[in-house]
Amino acid sequence: MTAITLDALDLAALLCSRVCHDVISPVGAIVNGLEVLEDEKDPEMRAIATELIKKSAHTASAKLQFCRLAFGAAGSAGAMIDSGDAEAVARNLFADDRTKLEWNAPRLLMPKNKVKLMLNMCLIAAAAIPRGGVIKVDVTGEGDATSIAFFSTGPNVRLASGVNQLLGGEPESGSVDAHGIQAFYTGLVARAANLAVTAESTPEGVRVTATPAPAAESASVESAPVETPDAT
Repeated sequence: MTAITLDALDLAALLCSRVCHDVISPVGAIVNGLEVLEDEKDPEMRAIATELIKKSAHTASAKLQFCRLAFGAAGSAGAMIDSGDAEAVARNLFADDRTKLEWNAPRLLMPKNKVKLMLNMCLIAAAAIPRGGVIKVDVTGEGDATSIAFFSTGPNVRLASGVNQLLGGEPESGSVDAHGIQAFYTGLVARAANLAVTAESTPEGVRVTATPAPAAESASVESAPVETPDAT
């Protein structure tokens, strides 16, 4: 199977589609809640609508903060980012009763591509447990020897078909759509950080790991596809 490349405009468009998909549901719920407040006179219904607006606004904000760090520029080229920021946006994203995040990673400054990689690996781990569960995060080593692991357990845990091929830049279909762009982008960021990322199903759950890539396999990735412009 042959690795593919995406035109910068196609990559940007697909990532924008992914972000819009993530936020359109809570934003739509806010609009619905405001319409209820405008038309409804019953105090109980107005209270329900207000609660819906508050919850949906929090969800939309959490998703946007996560996406800004996972997909955005988040600082100048070569910047170092506090891994605690990654933990904060991840915990905020999963601030519900369905998903528990066990973050066993030291707080330290990391190259921004490694922080972006962690958050994108987190999305793959979360997608494996659509009914909720536990996501365990481990970071070991320092500098070029850093390894990252996410392990998901929960009801009906499963790895989506084709994820590993997308991570390797070799999608089964030979092309990438908005559904697969996040895993494809994860592979791009991993290679930019000189890491090899893989996902596998085990009897216990789904494991997503990033380990230092052998020097001979480290791909030269241009900054343009990875350093997507920050909208802020």
